[in-house]
Amino acid sequence: MVTGKCHCGQVEFKVDGDIPEKLTRCTCSFCSKRGMLWAYYQPHQFHLVSPKSNDAIYRWNSKMVDHCFCPTCGCGTYSDTPDFQPNGAWDGKTRRIGVNARLFDHFIAANHPFFEIDGKNLW
Repeated sequence: MVTGKCHCGQVEFKVDGDIPEKLTRCTCSFCSKRGMLWAYYQPHQFHLVSPKSNDAIYRWNSKMVDHCFCPTCGCGTYSDTPDFQPNGAWDGKTRRIGVNARLFDHFIAANHPFFEIDGKNLW
């Protein structure tokens, strides 16, 4: 099990599973400005420990992705997103949860390998 929280602790979560062998770095305007490193999981693996009401949500462009963040400290926490493939394809129904790996407890994201997707040109 993986646990994590935002800087102030208002948004806390746990994940049934391990940290992926490679994280994902997206080059889209939103992810690159926030410095996100994503760890992707199936929705049933992700559990908020804190109340959902502690989240704020930002939706942009297609409005298909809920980018959640802590309204107190501003940390991007997780996103509920279509299960986009590296080429941008989506089956129209399958979703996934992208968790900000920088928030995992006892984890140094800078030392972890990552895969980069060209979100700047895909979305």
